[in-house]
Order: sequence, then structure tokens, then C-alpha cells
Amino acid sequence: MARFIYTLAVLALLPWALLHLLWRARRQPEYLRHWGERFGRFGGAEVTATAAPTLWLHAVSVGETRAAQPLVAALRERYPGHRILFTHMTPTGRATSEALFGDDVERIYLPYDTLWAMRRFLRHYRPAFGLIMETELWPNLIAACREAGMPLCLVNARLSLRSAKRYAAFPALTREALRGLAAIGAQTADDAARLGALGARGVTVTGNIKFDIEAPSAQLELARELRARYGRRPVWLAASTREGEEALILDAWQRVGAGNTALLVIVPRHPQRFDEVARLAMERGFALQRRSENASVATTTQILIGDSMGEMFAFYAAADIAFIGGSLLDFGSQNLIEAAACGTPILIGPSTRNFAEAAREAIACGAARTIAGADDLVRQVLGLLADDASRRAMGEEGRAFAERHRGATALTLELISRAVR
Repeated sequence: MARFIYTLAVLALLPWALLHLLWRARRQPEYLRHWGERFGRFGGAEVTATAAPTLWLHAVSVGETRAAQPLVAALRERYPGHRILFTHMTPTGRATSEALFGDDVERIYLPYDTLWAMRRFLRHYRPAFGLIMETELWPNLIAACREAGMPLCLVNARLSLRSAKRYAAFPALTREALRGLAAIGAQTADDAARLGALGARGVTVTGNIKFDIEAPSAQLELARELRARYGRRPVWLAASTREGEEALILDAWQRVGAGNTALLVIVPRHPQRFDEVARLAMERGFALQRRSENASVATTTQILIGDSMGEMFAFYAAADIAFIGGSLLDFGSQNLIEAAACGTPILIGPSTRNFAEAAREAIACGAARTIAGADDLVRQVLGLLADDASRRAMGEEGRAFAERHRGATALTLELISRAVR
């Protein structure tokens, strides 16, 4: 009954979903493409029973897609005869899989969660098994997979206290969905406990796969190129910033860092905001360049906008200090693990619920420091830029911190293998 009511609600919201796509397309025209996939209509012929088996991963957007990198490599080794299909919900997630995997994988949008669309998806692609990255519970999708006898696993699962409360508002529906999964691998013991409290059974703590991501050699070479273009002056990075944060950072840099010659590199989380952030900097009178210009950075340039996709490792490795976006305002923080792995000193704001345990441990071991606000961020940046020894120590602790937490991919792969068997 709970899923029946849920399905009626999904059907009622489909017209709103169309309007939402049109609204989002005002700033990101990619939302106008591939509409048929969102309703269970796909190009090309259906996969036949004699074709190479399909291994399907669902990664809703950018973070989940990037986190899948070590798992994809391990799955290719374990299941060499399988083709790989990615499903996404956002154009940026889709673009990220293109940048990371190219034509080695197929990618589509996951349909909206109606039972008929999910059945059509499963009939068309005939996946041997499916993996949902992090936490995306779609009750009709899970029901369709059980109906088809296809194992579906939730891997690298994380569940913040806020998200757990939202799911708890629909206890019967959430419990049915969780118990329809073939296996669940959680990032931390806290995540496992929250999933268990919602009705999940047999949750395994496998760790965070993001710790297993290694900087590709091409990214490290690009970092050297970027650093050469920056020149000899200090560089600090505001990485994966979210709406509202850039204005605070720019104002604080103008107010507290006035006269400092360090280069501030800002990489907004969402590409549709590149122009907006550039405009914010120019309105404040900053001398501006863009990464897309592919040019050396002038000594008079104060702000560089990182308007590129798939280069975050290079930006981290080329910076003296990195601030982790999404933590200054209440977005829950973006991923700090890549910065730690690059040995870049980390500054992080008060909002860390999406990476709570990683943030706690990074701060405790000295790889990261907390900032209270934008002005404090700039003061700490200036202090660290003047303190080579502290920066080196933080960088070394960051590398050690990342190394200590490796191994989640192997545990996740074993969990999947058991579920598939």
C-alpha cells in the first residue's frame, strides 16, 4: 500500500518534472536533451540474451560518478566480459562519466521512478546486476529488480542524520526498499547504524571508495603545467564552491587580504555557474582570467576561474592550500579526500555532514583545519602561506590519512561477488 501511494504521487508529479527540466534548461541547456530516457524510452535495439552481459552502475551526479572510478577498474578486472552501463540523473554527472570513461562505458539517464519505466529499462538493457552508488533509494526500481530476479546492491552508502530523518518519515516504504536490496555496503559504522534503524538488514561496513581514487599521471602532469602558468607566487584554491559561497570569499579576500599578491583559484561545483562566478569577481574589480583561456596567468591577475571539467586533482596538486567548498554555507561539504591524497593542506568550514567522519579524522590528525567564516578563512590562508613548515606538515598528514583508509574497493567487490553468487 505504501508503494502504491508513492507511485500515485510520482505520477502526479510528472508534469512538474517536465516543468523542472525546462526551468533548469534556462541555465543548463543540456537538460533539454535525452528526455525519452527519463520516461523509459531508449535509442538502439534491446540487448539480446546472447549479447555480452551488462554491468550497471547508477551514479546520480558528479561526486558519485567520480567515486566510482576505482570500483569500475576493479569490476573490469573481475568481470572482463561485461559491458558497463552508467545511469545518471544530472547532465553534469553524465558529462563527468564522459570525461572519466569516454566511450568505454555507455551512459543514459535513469527513468523517473514509475514501475512501467523501470521494467522497460530492465528489459531493454538486461543488466546481470546493478550497483547504486552512495544513497539513492527508488522504491519502484528496487521492486522491478526483485521482480526480474536481478541483484541490486547499494554500495559506498552514506546516510547523514538529516537524510535519515527524511527517510524515517516514510517508514514502511523505506523499509521495503532497503530490504529489497541484495547487499548494502556502508562507508562508516554511523551510516550502517542509520540504515539499520530504517530497516536495512545485514549492512556491511566497507569504507569509503573515494579513498582508493589515485591521481592519474595525466592529472599530475597537468598540475605541473598549471603551476608553471601560475608563476612563482603563492596559490590558494577554493574548490567545488557552492552558490553564495564565492561572494563571501571574494568579499573577505578583498577586505582581509587586501594587497596580498597570492593567486586565488575558484572552481565552482557546477559548470552552469562558471559565468556567474566570473561576473561576481569582475563586479568587485578583481583582475580575472579563466582556465579555459589555456594561457599563462598574468602577474596582475588576482582571480582564476577553474571553468573546466575533470581537472580537480590537477587543481589540488597545483595549489599551496585548498578550501573545501560546500562547507562555508550549509551544504554539508564536498569531498576533502582528493586534496588530502595530493598532500595539499586543507581548510574546511563548519558544515561537514556529507563527510562528517572523514572531516573529523582529517582535523584530528592535522591534515585539515576548521574555519569559522569567510574572514577567518582568509586569515588562516595568509597565516599558512607565511608558514612553510606548517604547510608541509599538513600535507604529509594528509597523504598518510588518505593512505590509512585505502581498501574499501576490495571489500566492496567481495560484497558484490557474494550478492551476485
